[in-house]
Amino acid sequence: MSQVIAPPNTPAGIQARWLLAASARLPIPIGELQAHFAAGFLHHVSPEQVNSALAGAGRLLGGSGAVEFTSVEVDQPRQLMLTVARAPNPPRVKVSLGVDGEGLISGLLLQPLAPPPPTSWSGVDAMVRSAAPEVRMLVADVTSGTCRTVHAIDPTTPAPIGSVFKLYVLDAVGQAAASGSVAWNETLTATSAVKSLPSGELQSVPDGTQVSVEDAAAKMISISDNTATDMLIGRVGRPAVEAALTATGMSDPTLDRPFLTTREFFILKLEQWPTLARDYLEANEAGRRALLARIDRMSLPALADAAAWTTPRDIGGIEWFASAEDLCRVYMSLRGLARRPGAAPIGRTLDINDGGLDLDPARWQRTWFKGGSEPGVLTMTYLAKTRSETSYFAAVLAEDPNSAIDEAEAAPAMLSAIKGALTLAASS
Repeated sequence: MSQVIAPPNTPAGIQARWLLAASARLPIPIGELQAHFAAGFLHHVSPEQVNSALAGAGRLLGGSGAVEFTSVEVDQPRQLMLTVARAPNPPRVKVSLGVDGEGLISGLLLQPLAPPPPTSWSGVDAMVRSAAPEVRMLVADVTSGTCRTVHAIDPTTPAPIGSVFKLYVLDAVGQAAASGSVAWNETLTATSAVKSLPSGELQSVPDGTQVSVEDAAAKMISISDNTATDMLIGRVGRPAVEAALTATGMSDPTLDRPFLTTREFFILKLEQWPTLARDYLEANEAGRRALLARIDRMSLPALADAAAWTTPRDIGGIEWFASAEDLCRVYMSLRGLARRPGAAPIGRTLDINDGGLDLDPARWQRTWFKGGSEPGVLTMTYLAKTRSETSYFAAVLAEDPNSAIDEAEAAPAMLSAIKGALTLAASS
């Protein structure tokens, strides 16, 4: 049984104790939430979403016993990171909580803890297959700059990849920067015409806000900012991104032509659903491009419409597609670009977020990551380099065309499977 601990008597600890007690009597009334959460937080995360997240964490913990804090990883007056468990189960959720100057909760993140990484390839396969009805996987030794398969599950079949498509946008931007046609320090302007729906933060900035190309690229990859992505596509042009599909070695680039912006994607998934989507799917490439020209003049759907989208919608037709081998090749292109004069920001951008892989720093020196999801799709991709200068690519592509993938269960399993796979590959 895990040891039970008490949060410290700090502003963050006081709110953590309240949150633990309140989570036992959901839903927490709006008035009580307003007394404990900062107004700015509740402006972006509704009371209904807070209660839903807490209920989801409770389901993940399982059982019916009392929920208790079991360890503290970060202990600062205004910041805490703790793990929680429901006795007698092991810890399964990490809670990150921050408070503002008035002691009100200004940040809250509930993360499922990953299970122990598998120690055999059969264990890796079983964990990957638990994520969804349809899965693809590739683990490859890429030390030489090519993708040499170490272990795989159906690595050549294209599948929907969610926001992992942003790697191709980054490649197009890097190619343009290396050729001198785009400068990393030039500015892009956020306007209502280019703003998309979350994830990200640029959708919330005032119109006219300017960011550099490098900053937009960093946001696109590290926090999967959709508006930053569309701004970059607009800067280099859709044809340049489509050219990157071929240049990086995609096996069937026609699957991604025309290459959708995130704004177009959301309109197709949410506006007049499913009529507009049917029109798009039934058109040939020329017809689709004509329809996108009309879509680009349409208003962005409301965020509430996206919140109500909880089941798969044409993930086999309206998405971005690649095989696991294709994704390995785009990582190789990006790694090569990062070494070219004028394209060093590629490496800095991919270094920001390791996707929670948390490899042993004594053995591993660098981790690149990009993931993506929508209802029915969950993709994780990594490039990791060891201290002995060997490099490995690992990706899992999970798909369920009929039901939303339970990310609280699937994401930790995929993460652990990848971590175990990289360890096995580096030990072989």
